[in-house]
Amino acid sequence: IGTWLLLLPGWWSIALASSAWPDLWLLVLFAIGAVVMRGAGCVINDLWDRDIDRRVARTAARPLASGAVTPFRALAFLAVLLAIGLVILLQLHPLAIALGVASLVPIVVYPLMKRITWWPQAFLGITFNWGVPMGHAAAAGTLEAAPLVLYAAAFFWTLGYDTIYAHQDREDDALIGVHSTARLFGERTRPFLAACYAATVVLPAVSGALAGLSPWFFAALVLPALLLARQVVVLDIHDAALCGRLFRANREAGLAVAAALVLGHLA
Repeated sequence: IGTWLLLLPGWWSIALASSAWPDLWLLVLFAIGAVVMRGAGCVINDLWDRDIDRRVARTAARPLASGAVTPFRALAFLAVLLAIGLVILLQLHPLAIALGVASLVPIVVYPLMKRITWWPQAFLGITFNWGVPMGHAAAAGTLEAAPLVLYAAAFFWTLGYDTIYAHQDREDDALIGVHSTARLFGERTRPFLAACYAATVVLPAVSGALAGLSPWFFAALVLPALLLARQVVVLDIHDAALCGRLFRANREAGLAVAAALVLGHLA
């Protein structure tokens, strides 16, 4: 699910920049890149968090936290992943390459945020959706208002779904002093989630208007709106298993946005 959530914003932007069907080669490159960079991000995150992870029930069995993999071997694996990522990156437009190199900064810094701010989910939103500006740069060679608005939409999407995700570990996080929007909002999570998901629907509509998409795009946004609204309605922050299922349901919501963007060009 992490790979899907990393990949889909890039696909959104490629679809937004296309005149008809999205470029299949770019879709494939971004798919491979998402697998590789998701892996790299996990290695970096787990290196930073190995002492925290072993104190949280859900993450105690992770390779670094459990001692199954040493930090040296993790760094060697990270080097391989970054080398593959570089090969993929060099296939793209120079602007996309520059953005890809810049993405390493938030990737490295993000794991520290849970230690110093109640808003690590906001920093994840900045980091995890870097594929939006990269996708538009790769497909069109430019970075305009429409993809930047779409980036903001993806930011709020991540802010919402990662708050749901963080509720799975809320009690353990409180014991060890890890911050999150799940702990910050607690019982007030539902209205916060509703606001985030409302922005996730409204901002793509603004982006589509700026890009001149057809009315079919706006009609098709009803589906992701309903899928996201369902998450708000059924959310129970005290049911960790349900929070996990709702978090994973964002793949379908993201695919629905991608389909709407394609329809907005074809129609």
